[in-house]
Amino acid sequence: MTTFSVLRGMRDFLPKEAKVMRFIEGKAREVARLYSYMEVITPVVESYELLAAKTGEEVRSRMYVFEDLGGRKVALRPEFTASVARLVSTSLRTASKPLRLFCVGSLYRYDEPQRGRFREFWQSNFELMGSQRPEADAEILLLTNSLMKLVGLRNYRFKINHVGIIRSILTQEGVDEETQNRALQLMDKRMYENAIRLLEDVGASKGCVQTIESLIAISGGEPVKALEEIRAIISGYNGAMAAVDNLAEILKLVMEVQKLDIAIEAGFARGLEYYTGMIFEVYVPELDIAIAGGGRYDKLVELFGGEPTPAVGVAHGIDRIMLAMQEQQVPIDLCEDEKVVVIPVSEALRIEALRISEMLRANNISVEVEVMGRKVSRALEDADRRGCTYAIIVGEQELREGKVVLRDMHKRSQQAVKIGDLVQVIRGAGSP
Repeated sequence: MTTFSVLRGMRDFLPKEAKVMRFIEGKAREVARLYSYMEVITPVVESYELLAAKTGEEVRSRMYVFEDLGGRKVALRPEFTASVARLVSTSLRTASKPLRLFCVGSLYRYDEPQRGRFREFWQSNFELMGSQRPEADAEILLLTNSLMKLVGLRNYRFKINHVGIIRSILTQEGVDEETQNRALQLMDKRMYENAIRLLEDVGASKGCVQTIESLIAISGGEPVKALEEIRAIISGYNGAMAAVDNLAEILKLVMEVQKLDIAIEAGFARGLEYYTGMIFEVYVPELDIAIAGGGRYDKLVELFGGEPTPAVGVAHGIDRIMLAMQEQQVPIDLCEDEKVVVIPVSEALRIEALRISEMLRANNISVEVEVMGRKVSRALEDADRRGCTYAIIVGEQELREGKVVLRDMHKRSQQAVKIGDLVQVIRGAGSP
């Protein structure tokens, strides 16, 4: 007989792990409700051309790509933003702006598996589309902070930059967009020497190269001071100066509302090519991988045939947040409502056991029925192992009086209860 193992880079979530995942997803949904984001559901499989556009060479090389039976080149989604932008450029083309959209689900990249990095992973995704104002960027940062607090994480830090700073410098110096993308990809991987060498190889001026080197050296410190240092370095680059002013305004809005732990890194870049403005990632001290990240992308919807639509968004790594919570030993209240097991003492009482179970479920009580044909003692042992709160023992003698035996599995006590009073007693209203 063949034994099958889970594919490399994939994994199973056992019940307790699945509960934690759903707990985090539930908090993401709570944030979506509090910030008035509407949920949309997009396909796991999209056209390759859609997903490949502006994702960046690194992501393109890691996509699960195949030809379907219709001969179309398709891929598993490696991220959500392209799908949401497609939706906004088509079905939501005439919807009033701004659009606040939320989605959650699994994504796929053929990365080398390592701690916190899998080939199938989960994210919650928030997109605010239609506003180019700094308030929109601030909102994305604030809602991300809200989620981090709701799940109980501590000491998390926002790493922030503005991709317009470096792009404006390189554009003013005549560096083409393809080279810019390659340089930013290298900077995303912290391969700064390679990025500098690339710029030198394509003939970037000595002043340009020195400016980029000076920006890369700015990392951490107090945000206002870091922005002043950046301004001093980029004097003469008007587009870059405008980008710094934009970033300063976003941070002022945020810091007046919430005191976030923010580190400005002027050499920080992200792998996706569609970013045009502020970019950020969130880290905890215990992990060297981002647990959330996002930024502004003002040209993607237009690229897909829609109207010019400025946008900003964020993706929160649900499974990475779970790992961070484990590292920080965040206490999670996964308490459930009462769980009841119904045990018939004989096969002749199976129908009555099923009838009582359905009555309790109709009153929103979680119930399982003994279906293994075990004796009462064995069934009670099993119920205790699986954390059942109550056991209902259906016996012939009690049924003649319209009653059953209700056993409190924690207190190890039991009483005869009228069937019509079971809901009241189980919910803690006391004995009838």
